[in-house]
Amino acid sequence: MPRSPGVWSQAWARLRRDRVGMVSLVVVALFFVLVLLAQFGVVAGNWQKEVGVPFAPPTLVGADEKQADVEKAEVVPNVDISDIDPLAKYYDEWARRASSIKTEVDVKRDTLPFGGDRIGRDVLDKAIKGAQVSILVGLLAAVFATVIGTFLGALAGYFGGWVDDALEWVYNVFTSVPYILLIFALAAVFKSGPMAKVFEGGIVPVIIILGVVGWTGIYRLVRAEYMKHRSREYVRAAEAIGAGNLSRMFGHILPNVSHVVLVQLSLHVVSFIKAEVILSFLGLGVPIDMVSWGTMLNEAQTELVLGKWWQLVAATAFMATFVTAFALLTDALRDALDPKLR
Repeated sequence: MPRSPGVWSQAWARLRRDRVGMVSLVVVALFFVLVLLAQFGVVAGNWQKEVGVPFAPPTLVGADEKQADVEKAEVVPNVDISDIDPLAKYYDEWARRASSIKTEVDVKRDTLPFGGDRIGRDVLDKAIKGAQVSILVGLLAAVFATVIGTFLGALAGYFGGWVDDALEWVYNVFTSVPYILLIFALAAVFKSGPMAKVFEGGIVPVIIILGVVGWTGIYRLVRAEYMKHRSREYVRAAEAIGAGNLSRMFGHILPNVSHVVLVQLSLHVVSFIKAEVILSFLGLGVPIDMVSWGTMLNEAQTELVLGKWWQLVAATAFMATFVTAFALLTDALRDALDPKLR
C-alpha cells in the first residue's frame, strides 16, 4: 500500500512552491558555504595581510605608478580627527609602511573590488571573514538559546505545579530587566570582569551572552504548546503503554511542536546577528584581533570623515543581503510548517 507523505515531506513540498522562499534558501545556503570555506581558510584566509595602499579605492583596473603615488600622498588626513579616531596618530607610520610594499601593491591593486581599509587590507576579504564570524555567532547563540528555552519550556509546560512556578519566577527575573541593558551588563562582565580571564578571546563569550539572554521568548511558546499537548490522546496512549516522562516529553510531544521551535530558531539567528553587530560596534563583542560586520562598521564611522565609504558599503551590503534572505526564509518556513495548512 502507498504510504502517505509525512509531516516534513509535506512541509518541503509547500516550501518548494514558494518562489521567494526557495530563492532565499539558495542565498542563505551560499552564505553558509562561504562561511565554511572561510572557516577552513579556503577564502579570506589572509584577510589581515596588507595587499594595497591604505584607503585604496574600489577598482577592478590597476592604477598606474603616478596615480598610486598620488594616492599614497593622500593617506595622511588633512584634518585633525584624533578626538574621534584614536588611531589617527599611526597614519604617518602606515603611509611609510605602504611605500615599502609598493611592488606588491602594483600587482594587487586590480584585485580590490571593494577597496582597501586604513592599513591596506582587502575589504572584500574582511567582509567574507566578517560573515563567518557574525553568522557563526548568530547561529550558535540561537541554537544555545533554543536548547535552553525548549528544555525549560518543556519542563514547565509538562509538569506544571511547583516546577512551573519556579521556572516562571526565573523567567520573570530575566524579563524584568530591559533586554539591551542585560546584554550590555553581561558583556561588560565578560569583557573586563572576573570572567574575562576564563573566556579570553574568541566568540564564546558573545555566544553565551546572547544565549543566556535570548531564551525567554522560546520558553514561553514551548511552555504553552506543552500545556496543550500533555493531556491529548496520543500522550495518554503513550503513558498507557508504559512510556516514561522523558519519552513522552521529547519522544512524543516535541516532534509535534517542532515547527514552533524551528521557526523561533530561525528568528533568533537574525536577531542575534544584529545583536552581535551592535555589541562589536560598541567594542563589547568580538576581540580586536578578529573581524565581524560590527567591527567593520565601527571602523567605517571614522573613515567616513575622510570620505572613505567603501568599507561601510561592503559590510552593509553583506549583512543586509543575508539578514533579508534569512528573514524571508523564516517566513516561508513558518508557512510551510504551519499545521493549519496541512
